Amino acid sequence: MKKAIITVVGKDTVGIIARICTYLAEHRINILDISQTIVDGYFNMMMVVDISALQEPFSTMSAELTRIGEQKIGVQIRCQKEEIFDSMHRI
Repeated sequence: MKKAIITVVGKDTVGIIARICTYLAEHRINILDISQTIVDGYFNMMMVVDISALQEPFSTMSAELTRIGEQKIGVQIRCQKEEIFDSMHRI
């Protein structure tokens, strides 16, 4: 299984999770774990997803989610492969 970490941060608004999950489902990306909080109007979400069935390059998917976040939802969306995320956050 190939995993990736998706983080979403920004002002809370209606439909953030719905729009992101719709994109993931359309691209055969399965959500393995999800955590989200809203603090004083700010939305924060972290997802662990399975990208094994992804049929396009990871960089394309990452760029598309970034664009959706910036242009359609008004949030920052970042995607990293699990091994890179783990390396960056190792103590």
